[in-house]
Formats: sequence, C-alpha cells, structure tokens
Amino acid sequence: MEEQEKLARFQERIDSGQKIEPKDWMPERYRKQLTRMISQHAHSEIVGMLPEGNWITRAPSLRRKVALLAKVQDEAGHGLYLYSAVETLGVTREDVINEYLEGRAKYSSIFNYPTLTWADIGAIGWLVDGAAIINQTMLARGSYGPYSRAMVRICKEESFHNRQGYEIIYTLAQGTPEQKQMAQDALNRWWQPAIQMVGPPDDNSPNSAETMRWQIKVESNDVIRQRFIDRTVPQAHAAGLTIPDDQLKFNEETGHWETGPIDWDEFWRVVKGNGPCNRQRIQDRINAEREGQWVLDAAAAYAKKQGKKQLTLTE
Repeated sequence: MEEQEKLARFQERIDSGQKIEPKDWMPERYRKQLTRMISQHAHSEIVGMLPEGNWITRAPSLRRKVALLAKVQDEAGHGLYLYSAVETLGVTREDVINEYLEGRAKYSSIFNYPTLTWADIGAIGWLVDGAAIINQTMLARGSYGPYSRAMVRICKEESFHNRQGYEIIYTLAQGTPEQKQMAQDALNRWWQPAIQMVGPPDDNSPNSAETMRWQIKVESNDVIRQRFIDRTVPQAHAAGLTIPDDQLKFNEETGHWETGPIDWDEFWRVVKGNGPCNRQRIQDRINAEREGQWVLDAAAAYAKKQGKKQLTLTE
C-alpha cells in the first residue's frame, strides 16, 4: 500500500473517532508527537512531587500531612502510568528519563516555581491541578488509546487533589488576616504560571495544529485556558480573594471572563531553563537517580537470579 494511501486511511480512522492502538499502523510523525507529549507529561508528574514533597514534614496538622503524602504518592503513580503508556510507542522509559536528566526533554514550566508557604500547597492543588484536570479531561478523548485511557484514572485522582487544594486556600482565606494574606499572596504568585500552564497561544504554538488534526488533542490551548479562567475566577471570589489582574472583567455578551495581557516572555524564559528552580529541579532528580542506584542494582541482581528482565527504578 502506498504511503499516501496509508496516511489517508489513518486520517479517516481519526476523523471517525476510532482509537489508535499500539500495534496499529501510524505515521512516524504521529508517533513522535505522542512520544514527546506523553514523556513530557510523565516528567511533569514526577517533577511535580518536588515542590509539594518539600512540605510533607511541615504540614500544619496530621490530617494535612496524610492528605499531602497521599497526593504526592498519587503523582508518582501518574508518572508510572504515563511512562508505561509511552513505552507502547517503542521507546524505553530509561531513554525518555535520560533525555529529561540530560536537559533534552521538557516538563511543565509551572513546577519551576518555589513553594514558599503552606498556602502554596493549596494554590498548586487549586490552580495547577485545576488547570491540569481541564486539559487532561480533553486528552482523555484523544485518539491514542493507551494515553486517553491513562487520563481517565489520572483525572479522577486529580479531582481529589483539586478539591484538597481549594479547601486549603478557602480555609486560610476565612482565617486570621495573616492567613488570608498568605492565601492572597499565593494566588498572586501562582496565577500567571497557572494560566500559562496549558501552553502558548494557538497562533504561537509549534505543535497544536498537527496534534489537533490527529486528535491527540481535541481542543486548543486558548479554549482550555478560557475554560480554566471562567471556572477559577468565581472560586476566588467565593473565597474572598482577588485575582491579581486589574484588567479582569466579565464580558456579558460572550459570558466569559477576560484577562489582561499574559506574560508570555516569562513563560518562554522558564521553558528555556531560566526559571527560579529549573536547575534545582533537574539536580534533585539526578540526585534521586544516583541515590537510588543501589535499588536498581539489587533489583537487577534479583531479576538475573530469577531469570527475569532487568527492572528500572520507576517500575
């Protein structure tokens, strides 16, 4: 069968809403886009453990400590689901992890910001996981079976994280003036990174047109961002907090909240490795791999003794 005919039939399957499975024929570019997206998503889940894990020992109560510990554990599980999904595309998790550790792969820019106070943990759950749910609910309708199915369980767990985060912020906002100011300060610092999180504007996104044609994504960055803003602004107002945007207004005709300019220069600066914590995040992961090498060695020795395949640290 000619290549062009294969491409046409593949696009027909996509347009009819069929799922593409690992053993199905797919264009090499489709495979590469998925490998890029899923591996970056997996890296983001693992790196996302770092700013929150920083607060497990300092959570203000046993209840908060247990909930945060469970959340961080969930994020580790999400990374494992996604590394398993990317392996269905013919790559190994060792290869994609090494790309990240060597600085050749990206992850979500939002995890390059520090968590300065307990309110930041609430802001991450409310804003970061809130944006993630909207994006991942869309990805659950995508064309590649293993990726879309992984999103179903991940979204259920992210919904818990989102409610947990908002409850932290709301509780602080109803507390003492100092606690309310802590919540407001966290919102001030995390708002711009959160609305940047789903990706650059559609007219400046190098991959959106292609991923949407193949329905890896079924909605654009701008649509997802607007849905997040429309959902989050009323939540902030309900908590008595102020969105840090003096140009924010509600458009009665469109039914949407409109924001002022988004600082895309800051977004690209962080994406390119110059955010507050980029180097620290990568070094922390390198250290974790190095310090966990003994686990790999022990697992490899056991697997060899049992006649099984060598294990990886993330298995």
